[in-house]
Amino acid sequence: MENWDDIRVFLAVARAESLSGAAPQLRMDPATVGRRIARLEERLGAALFVRSPQGYALTTRGERLAEYAGRAEAALARAAEAGAPERGLSGQIRIGAPDGCANFVLPQVCAAIQAENPDLELQILALPRVVNLSKREADMAVTVSPPEAGRLTVQKITDYRLSLAQRADAPPPESLAALGKRPLVGYIPDMIFDRELDYLGDLGAQGVPLASNSVSVQLQMLRHAGIGIVHDFALPFAPELRRVLTDELSLTRAFWLVRHAVDRRSARLSRFAQALSAGVRAEVARLEAECLTGTRGGRDG
Repeated sequence: MENWDDIRVFLAVARAESLSGAAPQLRMDPATVGRRIARLEERLGAALFVRSPQGYALTTRGERLAEYAGRAEAALARAAEAGAPERGLSGQIRIGAPDGCANFVLPQVCAAIQAENPDLELQILALPRVVNLSKREADMAVTVSPPEAGRLTVQKITDYRLSLAQRADAPPPESLAALGKRPLVGYIPDMIFDRELDYLGDLGAQGVPLASNSVSVQLQMLRHAGIGIVHDFALPFAPELRRVLTDELSLTRAFWLVRHAVDRRSARLSRFAQALSAGVRAEVARLEAECLTGTRGGRDG
């Protein structure tokens, strides 16, 4: 039987895809991590990684070991939970999310959950792409569409709305057909990572003069110029903006909570997932209501 501590080092490198990426979470220097991996490979008599300037990629043998080791890791975590007394949540949990949710919804929700569970360490991984749960980039992820493959569990959290918005001091467009008279703000077309984020068809637009792969950057662009699709829950954070043409265009999308299927057996992660989902639903509803009332600048045009 292999030393579990060596397997723990192996899993960290497999997920980080580099020695330098795994070293901080292991609290080791990269050279030590490299020696541990070399020692494990020598004992097993097989290469677990293909080394290259781009990092460490798993070999076929490494992929098999990572699959079984990941299951063992989850089983150990469940065993520890079963032996622990019922109390507040503790330990580290990482949530992956698209940057709109990560910037405008999750900070308040996570702060409230952590305040009720002082021993809990929460990390928000904000990415303008799909979070790779199979590589354990995060313990769970908020997505804008349900995944179609993988050993995952998926539950819908809530719907959310998006609207056209622009600076409140700019004249509103007469119609969607008139949008071509001003610069459109939106996603970089070839970097849209989910079909639910492709709004160009809804706008009948051919291009995006002011573009970013980040929702937060798009919002900052709109505070200076242009017109674009904005999450209603983000508008309370940008009092310079107002919604326009709401009778002609109003989009609805959804947030989904995605978890590793094996984690359904974890009471700790299930309790946290329940609190996170309830918190996100409540916060989206609160911010959208604030947008509708215009209390912080979200008034319709």
